[in-house]
Amino acid sequence: MAAFELLLSQARRHCFARTPSHFSLLLRTTNYSLTKSFLGFHRSLSSSSPPPPPPDSSSEPNSETRPHELTRTPPPVQAVSYPVKPKDPSPPQEEPPQSTAPHRTPQPADTISERPLNAQAPTWTREDIRYVKDVPSITPVSYPSRVAPLPEDRADVSAENEQREDRQEGNEQFERERKRIEADHRRIRPGHIVEEEKVPFPTLIKVEQRKGEKVIYDLKEAIRLVKANAKRNFNETVEAHVNLAPELRRTDLKLSGSVKLPHNLGKSVRVVVFAEGTAADEARAAGADIVGGPELIEEIKNGNVKVNFDKCIATPKIMPVVGKEISKILRRLTPNPRSGTVTTDVARVVREAKENIDLKKDPSAIVHVGLGKVSFSEEALRENVGAFVNALLLAKPVGLKKSSKYAGYVNSFHLCSTMGPAFPVSIQSLSIAADQYNKLQLR
Repeated sequence: MAAFELLLSQARRHCFARTPSHFSLLLRTTNYSLTKSFLGFHRSLSSSSPPPPPPDSSSEPNSETRPHELTRTPPPVQAVSYPVKPKDPSPPQEEPPQSTAPHRTPQPADTISERPLNAQAPTWTREDIRYVKDVPSITPVSYPSRVAPLPEDRADVSAENEQREDRQEGNEQFERERKRIEADHRRIRPGHIVEEEKVPFPTLIKVEQRKGEKVIYDLKEAIRLVKANAKRNFNETVEAHVNLAPELRRTDLKLSGSVKLPHNLGKSVRVVVFAEGTAADEARAAGADIVGGPELIEEIKNGNVKVNFDKCIATPKIMPVVGKEISKILRRLTPNPRSGTVTTDVARVVREAKENIDLKKDPSAIVHVGLGKVSFSEEALRENVGAFVNALLLAKPVGLKKSSKYAGYVNSFHLCSTMGPAFPVSIQSLSIAADQYNKLQLR
């Protein structure tokens, strides 16, 4: 309706602004009639009350009345009244004064199910009913009174003690039977029983080595462990295995030298000398085991003499025959001028071969030498190790780069017996043993 009025007002403003007054009066009369018919239809739908009386002639629109003032006539409002709620005829009960004591919880006797029919119902206040509502009934709990035992009750106590003793005796029998069965299971076969090892108290707990953790021992401790783990039925040899720098795997870096051990090696070294005449006599005087010329070469070639010796020495005169006839049989024992086994001073070389050990590295740059027997004392073995380490330092190649006294030259040092495990030795303890050997030599 408001949109319709706005449309009419806009049309009147633009189209009939300059029309005569009777046109404006006609437009207002039409607007009033339309508004009146719409309001009458709306009231007939919304309320059943009779429509308002028609306006008299005095209320008809004139030229000074506006359409929106006629449409805002408020509808009549009917008053609604409700009946008054009647009051309770019973007199109000006085509430008892509130006390600080806690509210009483109804006992099971107060419930309807247990109360007799002729009993008067208890009077409850509003506060009591708040706490009593939906509360389950609780049966009272009674505890027996404690009474001192009488003399005639002592018989029951004695019976309980007897039963307890019987149970203990039965448990002991079961324990004995269990031990007997376990002993039978420990028998592997008839006549052979595995006896349990009895460890005296207190015992030393062995520290377990973690997986991947490497323990490096002092030289004295390593020698003691080597002697303790040599459990074969022969006198084992104490061996040293030295892992040198990877640069020494080159063929142009030679490791040449020998060392005389203070306490010898503990075994006899078999030396063979190929010489004739005066040189052969000097070799026999120096302690050579086998001395010979062309006849000895012929016997080795035919297999009459076993190659079970440790070193071979030859003079320059007979060396061409040895290299031509038996070099394939001797193999690594073949005399060589570079190693000093081809010489005219046969006596000196034989004595050195009996007392000294040679320092040789394999293609992996590892030196393997024997330094004594397990039967040697720990001090003697320590002095032999010191002499070997000192000789190893003296035989260090000149062309080795990026190395100090030990670092960059000796990577690891292990001691072991012939059939026993190996134990790594610290470089610090080896350096101390080598220094002590040098001091003894200076004296």
